[in-house]
Amino acid sequence: MSRAATIRIVEVGPRDGLQNEAAIVSPKARIELIEVLASTGLKTIEAGSFVSPARVPQMADTDMVLAGLASRSDLSLPVLVPNARGLAAAKAAGARDIAIFAAASETFSRRNINRGIDASLAEYRAVAAEALAAGMKLRGYVSCVLGCPYEGKIAVANVVRVAAALAAMGCHEISLGDTIGVGTPDAARAMTRAVASEIGAPRVALHFHDTYGQALANVLACLDLGVAAVDAAVAGLGGCPYAPGASGNLATEDVVYMLEGLGIATGIDLERLAAAGAMACAALGTGNRSRTALALAARKEVPCTTAV
Repeated sequence: MSRAATIRIVEVGPRDGLQNEAAIVSPKARIELIEVLASTGLKTIEAGSFVSPARVPQMADTDMVLAGLASRSDLSLPVLVPNARGLAAAKAAGARDIAIFAAASETFSRRNINRGIDASLAEYRAVAAEALAAGMKLRGYVSCVLGCPYEGKIAVANVVRVAAALAAMGCHEISLGDTIGVGTPDAARAMTRAVASEIGAPRVALHFHDTYGQALANVLACLDLGVAAVDAAVAGLGGCPYAPGASGNLATEDVVYMLEGLGIATGIDLERLAAAGAMACAALGTGNRSRTALALAARKEVPCTTAV
């Protein structure tokens, strides 16, 4: 295989990025963040999730966020749904794109969504069928593809099985999540190759957290497998509230800088993106974790908060 000429960036900051931050961001501020991110050229931006606000309070009022963005038919604004109740809420809110999330780790699945892998997949089959019948676009996530905080190393066969099950349900894309960021390039490449061989590389997206500073290297190791999408969060925000030790996502600014340097088009204005990250960090009262954003700020090209 060879590298794609273009890579679609899926911006997960307004959902995956915010859900593990201490500060609660209002729906109005979340809408403003998404609008600023869209101005950079991003076309796919996670808008929130319909999980229990008691478990993830940062994602409360996702319906208000979608309502505030109802006119943005030019954007894909996926929201996570954990079950049939979440799907009903997403439909009522006018969501056009949803995502369902399974795990390659039995223990993580039970800790994260209170169901084991097989039970979660069984419920998602009904959710997926209803969503597709309603004309919604469906994406799938697989967590813990390179390691689990409870079980340690995860067998590649487990990842392939779950990814294939989600693909069979009609997910147009499967995002492979290194939830705790323990992966290294060879392992990331082997796992991604195995999944791509099963479901096709164009349906594979990479979602690598940066706990050990390996996320960008892991993406690079997988590019020539033919993957077409990379998930990232502006300013490197995020983590996982049910994965002890997980740090932030791979920073969108860093991905864009690398891809453009490789001659792979993203369609994203890097300077505007760095400014959006600075805005998000100021709202959260947190430091910017993007090396690229910090370097640009040091050159006084864009404002940026101090690193933590």
